Amino acid sequence: MSVVEALLLGIIQGLTEFLPVSSSGHLELAQALFGNQNLSETNLLFTIVVHGATALATIVVFRADIWSILRGLFVFKNNASSQFALRILLSMIPATLVGFFLEDTISSSFFGNTLLVGFMLWLTAGLLYIADRPMQNTKKVSLANAWWIGIAQALAILPGISRSGATIACSLLLGVDREKAARFSFLMVVPLIFGSMAKKILDGGLDQNGMMIERTPFVIGFLAAFVSGYFACRWMIALVKRSKLRYFAYYCALVGTIALLTNIL
Repeated sequence: MSVVEALLLGIIQGLTEFLPVSSSGHLELAQALFGNQNLSETNLLFTIVVHGATALATIVVFRADIWSILRGLFVFKNNASSQFALRILLSMIPATLVGFFLEDTISSSFFGNTLLVGFMLWLTAGLLYIADRPMQNTKKVSLANAWWIGIAQALAILPGISRSGATIACSLLLGVDREKAARFSFLMVVPLIFGSMAKKILDGGLDQNGMMIERTPFVIGFLAAFVSGYFACRWMIALVKRSKLRYFAYYCALVGTIALLTNIL
């Protein structure tokens, strides 16, 4: 992997992890554009690195919230922090089960399938457009809502379905306050990112079979993913509050159309 590829993939990961346009879908399309196996074999390590960077960006942006969640977990007093921590844990269950039992099967079945990515990006576009319509969004994230938002996150294992797009859209359709929807969407993914990283490491993601690894692309990719992720996270919260999701719906529809056309032409 060249430094330029690492920079581009890091930026793509950082932006699309938080913007509702599907990070997995864009990475699949980027790989098809580069014409090689940029995210396989030795580059599984690169995937771990850039995901770690986006997780760190989330921690920096929501450090106060995460500290409150941790206090709620370890000093359970049935207060607001403990209740929020319980909702985060509940929302993780569907994606954890799907990721543990089906992630490898889905990855091997749909790897490089830009046709599926195109259709799923259109699905993401539809969800975002519908969720951005004016409606009464005044609710907090209840236990029931947390479960359904977790289901939406589990479905985002398919490349082309945006995780943040699906969870934020689901929250808004359930009537959750816009700022609370974005905040919950980003916080609920942090444990899953670390869990996914741990799974990849245990599956041999750090074992390069004695191969020499050029460190510079990994450093560049990490920094690019962290910086772009940090700003995308903060930007996305403001956009959700101002009801700007429809613009991402148009973008997803455009990219989805391009992905479909590449399979037809």
